[in-house]
Amino acid sequence: MKTKTAVRASLALLPLALLASVVSGQQKSSGLYTVDADDAVPEGALRGAIDGIFDAEDMGDTRALIVVHDGKIIAERYASGFGPDTKQLSWSMAKTVTAVLVGLMVSDGRLALDSPAPVPAWSQAGDPRSGITLRQLLTMSSGLAHAEDADDAGGAIADADTPRMLFTDGVADMAGYAEAKPMAQHPGTHFNYSTATTVILSDILTRMLTGSTDPEKRRAAMMQFIEGRLKQPVGLASLTPEFDARGTMIGGSIMHMTARDYASFGEFLRNKGRANGRQILSQRWVQFMKTPSSQNPAYGGHLWLNRPSDRSPLFPDDAPRSLFACVGHNGQYILVSPAQRLTVVRLGVSDSAERKPLRTALAKLVGLFPR
Repeated sequence: MKTKTAVRASLALLPLALLASVVSGQQKSSGLYTVDADDAVPEGALRGAIDGIFDAEDMGDTRALIVVHDGKIIAERYASGFGPDTKQLSWSMAKTVTAVLVGLMVSDGRLALDSPAPVPAWSQAGDPRSGITLRQLLTMSSGLAHAEDADDAGGAIADADTPRMLFTDGVADMAGYAEAKPMAQHPGTHFNYSTATTVILSDILTRMLTGSTDPEKRRAAMMQFIEGRLKQPVGLASLTPEFDARGTMIGGSIMHMTARDYASFGEFLRNKGRANGRQILSQRWVQFMKTPSSQNPAYGGHLWLNRPSDRSPLFPDDAPRSLFACVGHNGQYILVSPAQRLTVVRLGVSDSAERKPLRTALAKLVGLFPR
C-alpha cells in the first residue's frame, strides 16, 4: 500500500470516531465482487472499467463501487473489510440529502424558496443578511463570508471555516458559527461553495420542527422527520446523520449510508422523486435541484451538474449533459445519468491529485452505456 502524505494530513483534522471509520481497511484486495451485466454493455468491458478503478495505483483507495442500470444492480465490488452492510461516510454528498429534506418542507408549506430564510440571528433591523433567501442558500450564493478550504482562507487549512466549524472553535454550535459570519457580497451575485451554508439549512429545518433548544429534542424532531418522510418511504434504512452538541444535524458533510442505499438515493433522484411506487418528493423540486444556477452553470440546488465550469468535479466533455451528481470530499460520488438510465456509486479515499485520474476512469465507466 503506497503512502499518501496529503491524505494523512487531512485526516489529522478528524475526530477519533471518524478517523477510525476513514482509515480502516485500506487494502487494494477485493471483497465481494459480482457482475451481472445486461445487454447494454459487454461484461468484459464492465469488469475492466471497474477493476481499473480499484487496482490502479494513481486513484487512491476505492472501497465500494456499484453500477445500477435500468433500476437493477448489474455490478458491485468492495475492498477487503467493506461490504453491502458497511455504512460509509458521505462527506458533502450529505448536502443533497439536506436539500431533499428542504424540498419536503417546502412542499408542506413550512418554507418558501424565494422568501427570506428564517434565521433569528439575521432578524435585527438593518441586518443585510435578513434578505438572504432559501434559494440563495441552496445555490451557494448567499453572499456570506464563508471560506470553505485552504485556498479560500489564504492558504491555511486551519483558518478555513469548514474545519473550524466541524472540528475546532465552531464545533459546539455549528449553525451559530455559520450564521454569525458577515456578508462578503450581495446575495445572489457570487457562487461560494460552503459546507457552513448547508448547516444553516439544517438549523432552519430543525427550528421548523421544534421550538425547543434542548439538543436531544432537536435531534429527535429531525430524526422523526427523516424517518417518516425519507428513510422509510425511499427505503434508506442505513441513513444515519450525525449532530453537533446543540442538536443540529451536520447536514453539509457527516452522514452515513451503505453503498446500496447511496445507490437507492441516486435512483430516487433519477426517477424524479419517486420510489416504491410513490411520488415522495415533488418533481418540480427535483427539477429545481437539477437546474443550473445563474452564478454557476455546473451547480443547481445542492447538486452538481455536468456542465463546463472552472470548479466542476465532473466530466462535461465525456458524459451526457443531463448527468448530475452528489460529490463528497476524498472522491465520494453518486453519478446519475437519466439519459443512460444509469446510477454509479463510488466510495473511497482519494486526494486531490488522485481524483483527476479517478474522474477519467469514472467517465470511461459511464461512457460504456448507450445514451
